[in-house]
Amino acid sequence: MQFMKLPSHSSSLSSIVFLSFHVSLLFFSSEAVTKLPENVTFPAVIFFGDSIVDQGNNNNLNTIVKCNFPPYGKDFSGGNPTGRFTNAKTPADLIAEGVGVKELLPAYLDPNLQTKDIPTGVSFASGATGYDPQTPLLASVLSMSDQLEMFKEYIEKLKVIVGEEGTQNILANSFFVVVSGSDDIANTYFGIGIRRLQHDIDSYTDLMASSASSFIQELYNLGARRIGVLGVPPIGCVPSQRTLAGGVIRGCSEKHNHAARLFNKKLSSEIDSLKNNLAQSRVVYMDVYYSLLDLIENPHKYGKVKLTINYTDILISFGQLY
Repeated sequence: MQFMKLPSHSSSLSSIVFLSFHVSLLFFSSEAVTKLPENVTFPAVIFFGDSIVDQGNNNNLNTIVKCNFPPYGKDFSGGNPTGRFTNAKTPADLIAEGVGVKELLPAYLDPNLQTKDIPTGVSFASGATGYDPQTPLLASVLSMSDQLEMFKEYIEKLKVIVGEEGTQNILANSFFVVVSGSDDIANTYFGIGIRRLQHDIDSYTDLMASSASSFIQELYNLGARRIGVLGVPPIGCVPSQRTLAGGVIRGCSEKHNHAARLFNKKLSSEIDSLKNNLAQSRVVYMDVYYSLLDLIENPHKYGKVKLTINYTDILISFGQLY
């Protein structure tokens, strides 16, 4: 099994081009689902966060941050745009398929969501959101708190379908993945700059890390026990940030990348603390910064077009979940 490790990203329009490029560059190839330990099963995969795992929720919002039009989806089944911020499948789809749950993960707000799809998981993610409550307000998208409220609705629907005991089993044994933070740095802090009037980058990343920690704790309180949290990638290397802050040569913006590293360090520390305080939980920090930066800085190491990274590169972090 091979799995491509994909970055989170800013949801500005130029940044969406960056994601599409990487999804066309990185391919998922598979002959069989991942071989998990005999005693391990994942009844569902459930995602929260921003556009990297938005399966089409923004289609149903009054926002300009949408991608339900060509050329998005050109390599998807039928060549149709679905609201995924990519040309084909998202990492949420690939993980769901990789652990043998289902081929495509639906958006929770998909009007065509079927009852049979609910027990195996959905995505609540919304492109252009972030841990900072100001970030989704700027783009009129779902906040992380909104996503938790939808998750509460999901739990009630789940109880109707599989009962109380079945619901508890699904929540306790499923993959929960949280992907956020890039839009806070790229758009809210360095872009529009609202938060720069109130915070330096050190205190702002404190705000982000604290909000992320609170989100994880609330997720735990609602029954989640296996939670993977992705850090922020080298957001300063996104084309929009290279254009705006990369100087004449359009190099990677170090101030953006510094902010990403600073937040990631704090997020990792928060997660280490949560591991000791949330009983019977497995909360894992998953770094995507350095692997993506290496791809950007040393492309010759990865071939001309196709890059496949062993599936365990992303799931190795979940080893504690077993």
